[in-house]
Amino acid sequence: MKIQREAVIATALNLLDEVGIEGLTMRRLAHELEIKASSLYWHFANKQALMDGIADALMEGVAHKDLAKPATASTWFIAVRVTAHEIRRALLKRRDGARVYAGTYVTTDNTLRVAEALIGPLREAGASTRLASWGAFSILYYVMGFVMEEQPLADPNAASQVITNHRGRFEAFAAKGYPHVLAAAGDLCSPDFDARFDAGLDLLITGLRVKIAEGLPARTV
Repeated sequence: MKIQREAVIATALNLLDEVGIEGLTMRRLAHELEIKASSLYWHFANKQALMDGIADALMEGVAHKDLAKPATASTWFIAVRVTAHEIRRALLKRRDGARVYAGTYVTTDNTLRVAEALIGPLREAGASTRLASWGAFSILYYVMGFVMEEQPLADPNAASQVITNHRGRFEAFAAKGYPHVLAAAGDLCSPDFDARFDAGLDLLITGLRVKIAEGLPARTV
């Protein structure tokens, strides 16, 4: 039976939700599709190639609005923030989404569009190509790392229980000689991931504002 690449990706995404990145094997996927493994290898040479295809699919709905209305020097940070939030939501939609995406280097319309939506606004603000590209990928790495830590606690009820159990042990150990860590225990164990995400993103954007300003010509009065 001949099967289309899109059908393989769709099934792989559903299987990812069911068994996670470790359980998603080429053999398991072929079984789910009711095809021979050789038919699967026609589309994807190995598991990494499959992960690349999934990573591309994860970004399919990200950053369409930003390119339709280009950012300006005064609105760049809004565009960057919107794209960062869209990436986070896209990765959270699928189990282990951040882990899948973090291990890939994909060159497709989807991934380049996301990169354009981050790099473009920074260049419009006056950033050099190096600052814009490295700054954009620093934001991307932040989003991936944050979601990677957040994702296992995506269920609010489970998250609350895990954090409560962890906090007791955490505070007991910190009390033995780590006063500043102990003082920050409430914030370190906060389950408000939205607020925590925004706080980290604000730090990155603030730093980029400073770096962009440093590189702009001085204004004459």
